[in-house]
Amino acid sequence: MLPNSLSQPGASAESDDLQSQTVSLDHPDKPEEACGVFGVYAPGEDVAKLTYFGLYALQHRGQESAGIATFPKDHPPCLHKDMGLVSQVFNETILNTLVGELAVGHTRYSTTGTSRVVNAQPALVPTRLGSLALAHNGNLVNTSILREELLRNHHNLITSTDSELIAFAIAEAVDSGKNWLEASITAFNRCQGAFSLVVGTPAGIIGARDPNGIRPLVIGALPKASPSDPTRYALASETCGLDIIGAEYLRDVEPGEIVWITDEGIASFHWVTNPQPKLCIFEMIYFARPDSVMQNESLYTYRMRIGRRLAVESPVEADLVIAVPDSGIPAAIGFSQASGIPYAEGLIKNRYVGRTFIQPTQSMREAGIRMKLNPLRDVLQGKRIVIVDDSIVRGTTSRKIVKALRDAGATEVHMRISSPPVTHPCFYGIDTDSQDHLIAATKSVEEIAAQIEVDSLSYLSWAGMLEETRDDPSNFCSACFTGQYPVPVPEPLKSAKLLLEKKPASLEAIASV
Repeated sequence: MLPNSLSQPGASAESDDLQSQTVSLDHPDKPEEACGVFGVYAPGEDVAKLTYFGLYALQHRGQESAGIATFPKDHPPCLHKDMGLVSQVFNETILNTLVGELAVGHTRYSTTGTSRVVNAQPALVPTRLGSLALAHNGNLVNTSILREELLRNHHNLITSTDSELIAFAIAEAVDSGKNWLEASITAFNRCQGAFSLVVGTPAGIIGARDPNGIRPLVIGALPKASPSDPTRYALASETCGLDIIGAEYLRDVEPGEIVWITDEGIASFHWVTNPQPKLCIFEMIYFARPDSVMQNESLYTYRMRIGRRLAVESPVEADLVIAVPDSGIPAAIGFSQASGIPYAEGLIKNRYVGRTFIQPTQSMREAGIRMKLNPLRDVLQGKRIVIVDDSIVRGTTSRKIVKALRDAGATEVHMRISSPPVTHPCFYGIDTDSQDHLIAATKSVEEIAAQIEVDSLSYLSWAGMLEETRDDPSNFCSACFTGQYPVPVPEPLKSAKLLLEKKPASLEAIASV
């Protein structure tokens, strides 16, 4: 099936005005999401619908485009992808055309490549063994070199994404005579950076992670109708993608591992001899859904724990603890528990408005018609407030929230952040601003507090964040807080996003912990 096309109007400039005590979330002051990948091998099942629901559960990881490829036995793959949310891209009619025994799906937020349907995934590439469909979460740092090599070998690259490069690297190895596994290992050894992959082929599904496992990928087993039935497997970026289809979480795909799922079951191969786990710590703090399991516990539990740690490290006298919904809620509850300050909802988020391609008119903007947070005046009036959030990136939204709280009657506003200051951009699959746009890269904590107009501001310590994982701190990538990148970043890529001539102001506080 050919992809449909949907035009995306250019985003209007965001107004700095607060209208009717509402706070815009049109452009969240957060690092933007990674992508979500999903795959299922289940002959006899409606694999397209299973993948649809898996992507639906992973929608928080990317809201720009979505796609599903299915593989009917002895027939070419079927593919549908388009711009928009999962529920906008697919309907019953479309899903009924996506037949097969296995499926690969993707929901995208662009970190490389422009926002257009040709860059939506899965990437479909022909080979001598049949077409492959690849869904990728992460970012390569050697994209320029790999692209030059593939163009030199006369490959017809049609997108601007690094994901397509991985797909063509696999196809090139297949066409040289290798089988799917051999070709994948050959291709992965050409890739530097972060990649968690689900690759559909006519013979089965491949799941793989880079040697550092920077982005997550998990394996699940679908329920059996009877004990004699063969086990059917699913792959997903997070366990919430398994939960929605009733699949049982088995384990993570390990860093530097390939799993190969066919009608013979699941096989595992390690394609690197010395993997060094470096899971992105922001997956645990913010990106992944709180009901997803990492490090053998729900992320809700970890986020409550860092909230309690934050209260111990940065106490304050106040009347109420509130959260920036939804991502700040678990940490705010933990802060309340440890501090003894009552927790309340002080900001109500409109949860029924997703990202949309329909832009409001200027008159609508002036009337406050936009996704919003509404303060509860009767809760906040006359109160000293502690507001807990997971991060501050640019500071623009934080300042608006603080003003809204004061306009609603809060007498004091103290902000507590359940992560250290974000001082460096990410090169591994999270869309962060260049360093000059990161407020903590050039301002001290005191200067940030003055800019966002809070009575006090404190961040969780770097050591506290890692200690509360209850795992070896060296198993995590925290480069956005320290600038210590686990995979070397080429100088041209670094210089495009880093302030190489100036040390971030907030980094000294981290280094002293």
